[in-house]
Amino acid sequence: MSKTDTIHMRVEPEIKVRADNILNRLGLSTTDAINIFLNQVILSGGLPFEVKLPVSNKTAFLARYEMESDQKL
Repeated sequence: MSKTDTIHMRVEPEIKVRADNILNRLGLSTTDAINIFLNQVILSGGLPFEVKLPVSNKTAFLARYEMESDQKL
């Protein structure tokens, strides 16, 4: 039998409720999701997603428009 360790964390209540609702619909507990995340950190050698500063909606729209225009050429 494998041993487990405990992680204590603070999360805004609304974020926890919203995340729990989605995870429950996926058939996952919060613990399952955290274990999946931590395993992905190990497998990818870092965060398993891109981390960027937020951009304004106008900037994002223009960047997406330019990218889509370039793909059509």
